[in-house]
Amino acid sequence: MSIRPLIPAAIRALLPFALAASLALRANAQENQPARIVAIGGAVTETLYALGIEDRIVAVDTTSVYPPEAAQRPNVGYMRALSAEGVLTQSPDLVLMEEGAGPPPAIALLKSSGVRVETIPGGHGIEALGQKLAAIAAAVGKPEEGQALAEEVESGLRRLEAELAPIETRKRVLFILSIVDGRPMAAGSGTAADAIIAIAGGRNVFAAAHGYKTLSAEAATELAPDVVVMMTGAGPNHAAVDPFEIPALAATPAGEAKALVRMDASYLLGFGPRTADAARDLAAQLYPGTIKPAR
Repeated sequence: MSIRPLIPAAIRALLPFALAASLALRANAQENQPARIVAIGGAVTETLYALGIEDRIVAVDTTSVYPPEAAQRPNVGYMRALSAEGVLTQSPDLVLMEEGAGPPPAIALLKSSGVRVETIPGGHGIEALGQKLAAIAAAVGKPEEGQALAEEVESGLRRLEAELAPIETRKRVLFILSIVDGRPMAAGSGTAADAIIAIAGGRNVFAAAHGYKTLSAEAATELAPDVVVMMTGAGPNHAAVDPFEIPALAATPAGEAKALVRMDASYLLGFGPRTADAARDLAAQLYPGTIKPAR
């Protein structure tokens, strides 16, 4: 016996619309599940790996150095000097990039090509980082996984914040981006370095400046840092130079104590899935015996 007569006419009339809606939702889900992603920015690439969809990445940029296998993928160049043609050669269905990627004409050309282009907002605070991770995940159709990842990272940062709270005297930290011809380039406010210093419980002694600025010898001495932080893995001007060979820095409390912290550039300043660990590792070096490292 046919069941058609048992279905009210009104419901039968709605069935085609329900089927169409179902197909539309399925198509939308498939559209938001890109299969060929060009990942621009180290944090974008790290997050895609953390979400377990690295098999969808067809190319990365030069800042995508973690995990190590990411660097083995086809490379489209530096994120601020992209070639639209080089990106399009990879036949992507999504170009996922961090804020600041460029140059603008290349980005405009990518967008005009019809390829889906998504820009992930920057920001270095705890909440901004969570939003960044969630945005990356949402762009690739993994919103729930992204929210879980964001909550995990934020939880790690909040735990560190609670452990640092009882410390009354905060270390005075000077972050040196590079040293050229004996002149240090230091991080002021509005930088990733300034943000990670604050999260790790330090006080940026150069926060009165904005961005990265060259320090005079007199200014370096007057800042009187307790600790100098530099990067490794970011070129010869970052890793090979001893900042305390500069007399002005040697005369500071950091110089007298030889208090120099070196950390991997992408780990420390990447502001991606590993940021809670990076902040904890920096805090452990600022406050040894009080804060335990991540591992």
